[in-house]
Amino acid sequence: MQRRERSSSESYFWPVVLAVGLHLLVFAMLFVSFSMAPELPPARPIVQATLYQMKSQSRATTQTNQKIAGEAQKTAARQYEVEQMEQKKIEQQQLAVAKAAEQRKAEEARRAEAAKQVAAVAANQKAAEEAKKQAAAEAAKQKAAEEAKKQAAAEAAKQKSAEEAKKQAAAEAAKQKSAEEAKKQAAAEAAKQKAAEEAKKLAVAEAARQKAAEEAKKQAAAEEAKKKAAEEAKKQAAAEEAKKKAAEEAKKQAAAEEAKKKAAEEAKKQAAAEEAKKKAAAEEAKKQAAAEEAKKKAAAEEAKKQAAAEEAKKKAAEEAKKKAAAEEAKKKAAAEAARKAAEDKKAQALAELLSDTTERQQALAESQGDQVAGSFDDLIVSLVSQQWRRPPSARNGMSVEVLIQMLPDGTITNARVTRSSGDAPFDNSAVAAVRNVGRIPELRQVDRATFDSKYRQRRMIFKPEDLDL
Repeated sequence: MQRRERSSSESYFWPVVLAVGLHLLVFAMLFVSFSMAPELPPARPIVQATLYQMKSQSRATTQTNQKIAGEAQKTAARQYEVEQMEQKKIEQQQLAVAKAAEQRKAEEARRAEAAKQVAAVAANQKAAEEAKKQAAAEAAKQKAAEEAKKQAAAEAAKQKSAEEAKKQAAAEAAKQKSAEEAKKQAAAEAAKQKAAEEAKKLAVAEAARQKAAEEAKKQAAAEEAKKKAAEEAKKQAAAEEAKKKAAEEAKKQAAAEEAKKKAAEEAKKQAAAEEAKKKAAAEEAKKQAAAEEAKKKAAAEEAKKQAAAEEAKKKAAEEAKKKAAAEEAKKKAAAEAARKAAEDKKAQALAELLSDTTERQQALAESQGDQVAGSFDDLIVSLVSQQWRRPPSARNGMSVEVLIQMLPDGTITNARVTRSSGDAPFDNSAVAAVRNVGRIPELRQVDRATFDSKYRQRRMIFKPEDLDL
């Protein structure tokens, strides 16, 4: 079918009209899209803006109708593909609008929840103020001004924390708003760049744009209906809230009393916490002291073990000495038995000589006393040698005279040096050995007169070679 050739006036008129109409339509759609853009949450902002530009279809006055027809045939071949792409974009835009609506609902729910929280905070503040007044009155009655100060300080701290929370929330909102503005600007710049590319395809997508405009109008109507429904729901919620406030007002007094009790319990808990901290510190100190004590005990035990080992060595040496002393004692016992037999004979002879002169009797008694004294001196030396510890400075040939004071039952009450050997360690070792003997039971066999004259204070000479048995 042949096309009718257009005149030059027709070739200029319709493209101009089409261009003007497309520009007006683009501006109208932009206005509608910006006015109906939903407020998105700050976490996942979705900014969709579409700018439309229409490239003028006018050509130079020298362009022929044949070239216009050729251009139309070239663009007609791609029209179908462009329409399919536009259809997909429209579907994506619809999905984005639906998501934006859901997000806006969620945002409204969050805002409602935030409003409830703000109202709850205001109610708590009011309840706190009521509690302050009642606490002040109660404090005036009970003359507990200090408790009122503590409660007022606690309430001031709560209000300060609430103000800090509000400031932080405002700062966060400002940050989110600035971030949204930056994102919107970036999206606008990207949309401008994209609009330059999309402008070439808008001529063949006029029908699709009109359908999109109609769909946008329908969606706007649906959004408006949803808004009205949400407003109705808000009004009903406000009515319910007013009803609840009347009931809550009655509960505030009980809440104030409960707040007082909670404050008292909180004070008790804090006191208990302080007490627990003190106990924990005391326990820690005890544990540290116990650890130190355990260390000291371990060191003492180690020292004791070493001392015990040394003592065991000494005891082994002493046992050897004691065995030798036992052998010596056996020999002395045999000699003592023989001596006693001789003494018995002498006593018998003394009894026979009772008629002798006093001088003879005294001489005989002194002789017997000297024999007895010699035997007890040997016993004392033997016992002292068992207790003696030879000092490193002791040398054979040294001699020390020690005065020993005793009781009739053989108990040694004191020992001191009356003539030194010139070596203090040896003198001290001799005195310590005498004192360590403690008691000599054999002295009870001596009569009182002999004891008083010879053993109540007995001077004895000790030498290293005599003691080192």
